[in-house]
Parts: sequence; structure tokens; C-alpha cells
Amino acid sequence: MKKVQDIVTQNSFRKEDLVALLQAEGSDRQILFDAAHAKKLEAVGNKVFFRGLVEFSNICSKDCLYCGIRKSNEKVVRYEASDEKILAACRFAWENRFGSVVLQSGELSSPTFVNRVDRLLKSIKQLSNNELGITLSCGEQSRDTYLRWFESGAHRYLLRIESASPELYAKIHPNNPHHSFEKRLDCLTVLKDCGYQAGTGVMIGLPFQTIELLADDLLFLKKMDVDMVGMGPYIEHEDTPLYDFRNQLKSKYERFDMALKMVASLRLLMPDINIAAATALQAIDPAGREKALKIGANVIMPNLTPCDFRKEYQLYEDKPCLDEDADLCRNCLEARIELAGGEIGYGEWGDSRHFFKRRKISSK
Repeated sequence: MKKVQDIVTQNSFRKEDLVALLQAEGSDRQILFDAAHAKKLEAVGNKVFFRGLVEFSNICSKDCLYCGIRKSNEKVVRYEASDEKILAACRFAWENRFGSVVLQSGELSSPTFVNRVDRLLKSIKQLSNNELGITLSCGEQSRDTYLRWFESGAHRYLLRIESASPELYAKIHPNNPHHSFEKRLDCLTVLKDCGYQAGTGVMIGLPFQTIELLADDLLFLKKMDVDMVGMGPYIEHEDTPLYDFRNQLKSKYERFDMALKMVASLRLLMPDINIAAATALQAIDPAGREKALKIGANVIMPNLTPCDFRKEYQLYEDKPCLDEDADLCRNCLEARIELAGGEIGYGEWGDSRHFFKRRKISSK
């Protein structure tokens, strides 16, 4: 078996190489982290880009077995933030030179929902003099909807696959056409065709998940040629069906550690993509996000969701920053990034370098 110190110098990686990286402990683990940090500086530099996160609705048509806001969870207080509150959060992001916002919601596809998102996109562009970049994370939609939103100002889209294994996907979602692995894949392809910087991600430490499946997840991200990735540790939620399998889980710290190794391995595998330091990391380790920034991540998402609603958008338990207002969240993250040795890309969209390379190649 190849040594980790040799694997990290490679430009291409086989499944067994990635398994070895994910199994790294002790000095090998540090070799992986040091190599990922060096690769990050070489490929995307030392800047960290803000994405002001606005979770504008927790109403969802999906019933994913791991998610705290799944349709069947009757304990959730459902909400839709008003346009005024959403736009106020976006104005805060613009005035504080965040560069970009993320509009995230439960998955809906009604004409009312589609029209509302379209209206918000145009309003955000107008209030910011077209200066704010916009990422959407609003689930599966039709090609026409994706195109419409793109033309109205969204240019990045995050649609997490959660697991690249069809078998594991089937275990963490209801068995019906509304939760189709193939549909999810198709939407990712359509997003790229529409011109978006396309992002996806996986959960790390799920029941039934092996290191080999996580290595397959990394190879899937490479094969899909995505531009950005958001992935973090699976954290169980007691009001979900998957909670029944909590006795199969690794400890939260083991899941956290594996998430860091996934981030570092992905930076080596796909050097020029954007990788987010997931909020779920901080739910386990108070310094979780800055640890991710040190070993490969280059995007962080200050939560700008109005405080009235934050506790109702809990996809998992122990979500941090539920009672911090936008100013506190910004100051906290600025300090975290400084501690991690990073530089904040104020006022910059921080677009994926991989996206521009991919578009250049496809246009030839």
C-alpha cells in the first residue's frame, strides 16, 4: 500500500489512494492536512469569501429521512420570511461588503414559489446596484425555472446529493418518485447546462456509510466536474426516522474528523473549486470552521437569517449561531478567519476558478 506522503504528491487519485487518505491518523493525518493547505494556497490563494446565508423559508415538499424540516415533522413551526426581511438581510450583506448571499429554503416548485424567488432575485440586484453575487439553494426545479432564475440574477446553485451511492441514497430517502436519485443527478447536469456555477455536497458519517463509499463520493464530485462543494458531518435529529439508527453512528468527534479529512482530500483531488467550511462543523467543535479553512476550505457563510426564524430552520440538532444577530455573526467569523490565517475577500464574488476553466474548455 502506498504511503500517505507519496499519495499527497500525486496529481490524480485512485479510489484506494483516497481510502488511504481518509484512514490517515497521527503524522499521516498531519501530512494530509499540510499538503491540502499548500494546495489551497497554490490553486485558489489565501482569501476566504463570505456568502451571507438567508434561510427564507422552512416549508418543504420533501420528506428526507435525515432532515429536521422534512414535510412530515409536525413539531416544526413553519415560516416564510417576508420580502422586506429578506431584502434587509441582503442589504446588510451588501453594505458590509460580503460580496455574495445565499438564498436557501425548503424544496418547493409551485408557480407562487418560483415567481417569488424570481422577484427576490431582481430586487436584490436592484438594491445592490448589481454588486451582490447570488447563490440559490432551493432544490429540484425544471430547466425552465433554472433558466429563469439564472436570467434574473442567480449565478451559483447548490444542490446537495448527500450520497453518491444509489443504494445509500435509497436508505436515507423515502422510496417514491419524489425522492429520485436519478432526478437529483439530472438537475445537477441541467444546472451546468444553464450556465450556473454548480455545487453539490455529501453528508459524512451517515448510518450504513463506509470509508469506501466516502471515497466514491469524492470521485463522484470529480466526475461531475462541479464548481463548488458544501459538505459536513451528519448530525442526527431526534424528530427524524434516521434517528432510530443512531446506535450505528461513529462518535460526533469521529464524524467531525472524517469531515476534515474529506475536505482536505477533496482540495487535493479538485484543487481549484470552492469548498465551504460547513456550519455543521461548528456544531461539534467550536473551532470547527476555522479548522476546515486551514486545511482546504475557502468559503464561509455568516448566517443572516432573521433571528426570529433561525431556531425553526434546524436541519440537525445543536446548530450554532441561533441567537447571534448579523453584526455579531460577522464579527465572530472575521475573528475566526483571522485566527485561521486567512484574508477576507471583501466585496468580491469569489467565483469558482474551476468554473471559468471548465467553461473555457467546453467552448473550444
